[in-house]
Amino acid sequence: MRTDLLAEPMAGLDEALAAVDGFDRALVGGLLRPQPAQAADLNQLACAVAGTPLASRVAEAAEKAAAGAASEDHFVALAAARTALLGSVHDALMTRVDEAIGRTRGEATASTPGERHMVNLLAAARSWLCDLARAGWQGIDHEVVSASAQVVSSMLPDPSLRRLATLLDGFAAELAASCPGAALKRMPVRRWGDVWSRAMLLTVPGAADAPTTTPATGRLLPLGVDVHEHATAAQAQVHAVFEPADGSAPRLVRASVSVPKPDTVVGAGVWQLLRPHMSLLAAAGEGRSMELHDMPITAEGDLIWSDEQGRPGEPADPFATARVVLPTATAAHTAPLHRHPAAIAVPVFLEGYAVHKDDDVLTFTTAGHGHGLAVDADRVPTTGPLTPEAVALSNACIGLLRWNAGAFSVQPLAVETTVRKKAVAVHAGAWAGGTADKTGAKAEKAATEAVAVLRERAGRLLRK
Repeated sequence: MRTDLLAEPMAGLDEALAAVDGFDRALVGGLLRPQPAQAADLNQLACAVAGTPLASRVAEAAEKAAAGAASEDHFVALAAARTALLGSVHDALMTRVDEAIGRTRGEATASTPGERHMVNLLAAARSWLCDLARAGWQGIDHEVVSASAQVVSSMLPDPSLRRLATLLDGFAAELAASCPGAALKRMPVRRWGDVWSRAMLLTVPGAADAPTTTPATGRLLPLGVDVHEHATAAQAQVHAVFEPADGSAPRLVRASVSVPKPDTVVGAGVWQLLRPHMSLLAAAGEGRSMELHDMPITAEGDLIWSDEQGRPGEPADPFATARVVLPTATAAHTAPLHRHPAAIAVPVFLEGYAVHKDDDVLTFTTAGHGHGLAVDADRVPTTGPLTPEAVALSNACIGLLRWNAGAFSVQPLAVETTVRKKAVAVHAGAWAGGTADKTGAKAEKAATEAVAVLRERAGRLLRK
């Protein structure tokens, strides 16, 4: 991999991010009575998209917002402009990544608008988001934030609105924990801007509809498992290479499963919650392939997993897959609404590097290029045996290439190291299908006990 290309500056990147930052600053103070500095930030956003089809709408929206007279349509236009700018940053970064890796992408497919349904609930959600923008993060209080509760409870029963409902529910909980906004010394401005913009666009009828899928038949070769853990939810995402049965080029794909969880179940304990919902986790943990038959797959490469359409196959070493098949795999294009620098997670394989440690920061330096690639050890899941110490002793790595704070880094999913002159592989998802490892078994036992106690308490409440 040409790590030197990843370190080169990109024209227009800083300017696009500066325009996003300006709009985020405007949201801090609120757009009910904007100050001159906020008007300047809104104008900067409009200028940044001046050469695009959004130009006229965003210019009008920025003018109205600067005067404190923005309507819901104007806020939607501003959210679209911010999303488009971050989408352009995403595309520029992905172009650089493809160049550095030497990977090709399949043809982009045009998206089609979804059906218009439950418009009244979408309008109610949009109204609440507009109230947030007018109040600003410094002006939020429990009265403003709690207004989302009725909207969320009305949305949750409808599967087509559940994604937006979950986003709004989590956003409201985060804001409620930060009230009153006027007392906050620090706030996650970029994050709240991201969530607000995404939620605002999802209130546009048809934007959150399920994507179209095609059937996929062939062999699935897992590369690694990434785990995202929250106090009340957990998600496992398996990155893999799919070899179609028709002999066409291999494809990079993902399969995800998400579950709610109690905050007492952490680390390796989350596997017992995730495992029953996706047999692929067991296959990934055991180092086996999966045989798929008509498994639904989106144009973005996301498998809509169904255990009925996948069965365990032959043993498949992820490192053999990474060395032999991964370099020939094509990647899918990202849908416009999902294009964001924080969403970049590109499977890569590195070997023959030297590991350097400076101020507790690990860096992989490959021979011939001289440019180090930072290791994002903080993102190594705590649900498996992979540790920063194992990464520091490694000589080969399967990871996800990410971009954050102006630089690329790699998140390890599995590493190879040498123990007593033998190559040993350590995988973040090694415990996904169960484990005899003492540490993993102990964590799962503790989680099982915690879940049993919670179920018993819930049963008491229901009996009352």
